[in-house]
Amino acid sequence: MDVHSLDGPINLDDVAKAHAADLQTQGPHGVHYLRYWVDEKNAKIFCLTDAPTADAAASVHREAHGLVADEIYQVVEGA
Repeated sequence: MDVHSLDGPINLDDVAKAHAADLQTQGPHGVHYLRYWVDEKNAKIFCLTDAPTADAAASVHREAHGLVADEIYQVVEGA
């Protein structure tokens, strides 16, 4: 799960376009961007990713649109 903390307002259409760019870029990196959530009030974006490494996930964002996450957490789904 990665977290983007932005300095200004978030445009939901822009986030959707960035996610679409991630989907177009992810394959060669062995990454699968699964879902994203937007917290407009606090200018944060959260991305759930299945990736071999945090670096691979960050590489997709960097290549797709340049908006690299501020934090990346390895999480495990509960039952």
